[in-house]
Amino acid sequence: MGRSFFEWWRCHMTHARTGKASCGRARSTCRYAADESRYMKLRKGGFLCHVRQEMSAIMDRDPAIRTSYEVFLYPSFRALLYYRMAHKLWVSKHYFLARAISQHAANQTGIEIHPGAVIGKALFIDHGTGVVIGETAVIGDYVTLYQGVTLGGTGKDKGKRHPTIGNNVMIGAGAKVLGPITIHDNCRIGAGSVVLRDVPENCTVVGVPGRIVRMNDQRMPRSDMDQVNLPDPVLEDISKLRRDIEKLKKAGNRSKKAEEDRAETFED
Repeated sequence: MGRSFFEWWRCHMTHARTGKASCGRARSTCRYAADESRYMKLRKGGFLCHVRQEMSAIMDRDPAIRTSYEVFLYPSFRALLYYRMAHKLWVSKHYFLARAISQHAANQTGIEIHPGAVIGKALFIDHGTGVVIGETAVIGDYVTLYQGVTLGGTGKDKGKRHPTIGNNVMIGAGAKVLGPITIHDNCRIGAGSVVLRDVPENCTVVGVPGRIVRMNDQRMPRSDMDQVNLPDPVLEDISKLRRDIEKLKKAGNRSKKAEEDRAETFED
């Protein structure tokens, strides 16, 4: 499988972007691209299926990537490969081996994923350093996490104690999602936010603690991963207070002037 698989994969990924295979030939004349059926018939949900999905996620969502081979250098790609192996062992109740693999992955990549977590397809962890995903966390499909994200628990309760993340969710750098809460589909969590309550679909959350600042918006496409241009509820509150103070000052000045006019009228 070795070389031919990777040659096919490079042609397949390049064709997805440019319409031509990486060798420059039309797809129908490239022997690797034409042999697509040999490799595309992967068991749904199988290990190679997950590998292909994670490769595609990196190629689609990271504008910094230049060549398809760079995928193998990404810490998130390696961390997820380790996770898939560890999770299979965890489900088979080989707990020690599963934890050993996950700890090795954490030391190698800086991304700590508990083997008991449930992760859907095409997860992309950008940069990845400091990401922590707890044991009972559930992550849907096409989710994007940035560095420093924590999907953590609260207290020492047994059972479900980590968050559930829906499909097509973006969680910004340094954000903390804590407890057995649910972040529903198509949501954005701003960088540095701390989310402690459930978030409905199609919402944007920012702040500490996290507050919903946009609801029932248009469905967020997977390519929209802007974690900068988000509403700032603290700035909005400060601006509102300033406007209220200005109104009070103007009202006070008008009252003071009216009193002075009455005093002058009384003296006259």
